[in-house]
Amino acid sequence: MDELNNVQAEPETVDTEVPLDKNVRLMSPTRMVVRRFFRSKLSILGLIMVVSLFLFSFVGPLLYTQWGEIELDESGKTEYAISETSYTVDGQTYTLRQTTEKYLKDNFLALPSAEHLLGTDNEGYDIFVRLMYGGRISLTVSFIAVFLITILGVILGGIAGYFGGWIDNLIMRICDVLMCLPGVPILLIISTILDASDIDAKYRIYLLMIYLTFISWTGTARLVRGQILSLREQEYMVAAEAMGYSTGRKIFKHLIPNVMPQLIVQMSLSLGSMILYEATLSYLNLGVKAPYAAWGSMINIISTNQDILQNHLNVWVPAGVCIVIAVLGFNFVGDGLRDALDPKARR
Repeated sequence: MDELNNVQAEPETVDTEVPLDKNVRLMSPTRMVVRRFFRSKLSILGLIMVVSLFLFSFVGPLLYTQWGEIELDESGKTEYAISETSYTVDGQTYTLRQTTEKYLKDNFLALPSAEHLLGTDNEGYDIFVRLMYGGRISLTVSFIAVFLITILGVILGGIAGYFGGWIDNLIMRICDVLMCLPGVPILLIISTILDASDIDAKYRIYLLMIYLTFISWTGTARLVRGQILSLREQEYMVAAEAMGYSTGRKIFKHLIPNVMPQLIVQMSLSLGSMILYEATLSYLNLGVKAPYAAWGSMINIISTNQDILQNHLNVWVPAGVCIVIAVLGFNFVGDGLRDALDPKARR
């Protein structure tokens, strides 16, 4: 027992601090999102498709300058027509044969060749060049429309969700009214009015997309409103209220940034839908008018010419392929962003 008492127990040591490796860096949220995004093969494929289309549409015309957007190929073939005229003189019948040279001004429906990579259309325009310039219009119009829709939706949805009450009811009733408007009939009326005006054919599609923006912001506004209704009761909003921040700062600096992940995903997915909408308008001859081209107007030709539909695939198939690539690309990017911005995602 004495020996046991003489033994002194060594005190237990507990490490309260874990040494951190100086070479280890914490990953920022932005870097985590980027890492998750590039882990998805579909996201990378969609990004490649979208970037390729932009390079083709905006850089391609700078490199391929053999033909212009509205430049006709006037190297048509020469044909000869023989006409016969009969007349009688003093009982004798004479026949006069006359050879007429007929010059075809434009090189219509030429097959793909070194001079025309994708051939020419029924008017004599180079299809490859019009495909590039048509992509400019389709992509630019879609981006402008989606950007304006997002701006309007964020502003009105943020105001409705933050203030509530009669302001919320007023904005939501406006949304209900706009969602009830018949889109295509009104577009037909606007297109008829534009036909009677002196507005340049190249800019008609932009006016139509402004109308689409006016009636399409309702979905974004409802999304922002729903998110803000759940966020405005959070602790950081109570703290912002106690700090005396202004209403605009609380909405656009504290609430809207927390809705941005959903907005980014919706914008990327809406781009594909807007390209389809623009293509539909051009296909119905409501969008870009000749001599300018958009992908939809390049396909419009098959609605009135069955011969081109069956025998000249090079005229309309490339434009359809570009539309499919654009829609798939934006949808793949949108799906990848949705997964990357998901805070519950582990991959």
